[in-house]
Amino acid sequence: MSTRPARSKRATVHDVALEAGVSRGTVSRYVNGERYVSAAARDAIEAAIAKVGYVPNTAARNLVMQRTQAVGFIVHEPHSLFVDDPNIGSILLGANTELSQADHQMVVLIVDSDRDTDRVARYLTGGLVDGVIIVSARADDPITRVVERLQLPAAYVGHPPGAASSAAFVVIDNLGAARSITERLAATGRRRIGMIAAALDRDSGADRLAGFTAALGDSFDEALVEPVPFYSYSAGRDGMRRLLERAPDLDGVFAASDAVAAGAIEALRASGRRVPQDVGVVGFDDSAWARRTTPQLSTVRQPAAGLGAEAARLVLAQLREQEMITERRLDTEIVWRESA
Repeated sequence: MSTRPARSKRATVHDVALEAGVSRGTVSRYVNGERYVSAAARDAIEAAIAKVGYVPNTAARNLVMQRTQAVGFIVHEPHSLFVDDPNIGSILLGANTELSQADHQMVVLIVDSDRDTDRVARYLTGGLVDGVIIVSARADDPITRVVERLQLPAAYVGHPPGAASSAAFVVIDNLGAARSITERLAATGRRRIGMIAAALDRDSGADRLAGFTAALGDSFDEALVEPVPFYSYSAGRDGMRRLLERAPDLDGVFAASDAVAAGAIEALRASGRRVPQDVGVVGFDDSAWARRTTPQLSTVRQPAAGLGAEAARLVLAQLREQEMITERRLDTEIVWRESA
């Protein structure tokens, strides 16, 4: 744990422009998240901002003197997945409950495209929120750079590479949990176990694949891994179809989320495979999807609402200038049902 550093003395756009050797207009375009700034100018401006300690006036005024009592909840997912994924909803509700008790408003910001990224960057730069909770951030995400530049109090659900160094993180042991449930699936006698590996551009997806790989050891077969982009029902259904075409003899499947597992069970049933008699299926989350499937899903229970609540607490602690906690780790457990 460490305390938050004191903010630098306020600098101006003119100071940044002078240090970077560019015009004030170029600095303004960069700060406002506009795209028409060359890579060389962007690098020079970022170096200058770091050196002179510049924070845009609106953000500095709100953060230091006139706080908005609002916290942004940023979700990097397609709009459809935001609605369909109960895990995201539980994280949101957990965060909102905690913020409400502290008399703060939640502002939901969905990032589904480059245009959304630009829009959210401008919104954050305008100083309209005091801090942010960020869900499903990818590696090298531009929003993380905006958060770091503005010195916004932030908490990530997960630990994406390249996240702002001043932020806090709420995590689970995705690797260990994935390894444990894969080992339990293998202990049922399955010998050809595949994985529908979702969201490999995020730490959660990459860690779940690493846990699956570690559990199988020498039995791991790369040909039995089917990557899909999202933790979604349709991704699981389509991924399972492709996996069956490639490996019709598989007898076990670890799906990277419950929604993915539900889609996989549909594809298995359509192909004439019985679950669990022919193919055992396990998922991850213990979301509402796990109880909608027939048979009900064996899965890893992660405390989604708790992740959101803890992320909100970490942001509020930063706003109150309390001692900085860099990471909270919450426990998971295996819930064994009929699907395996």
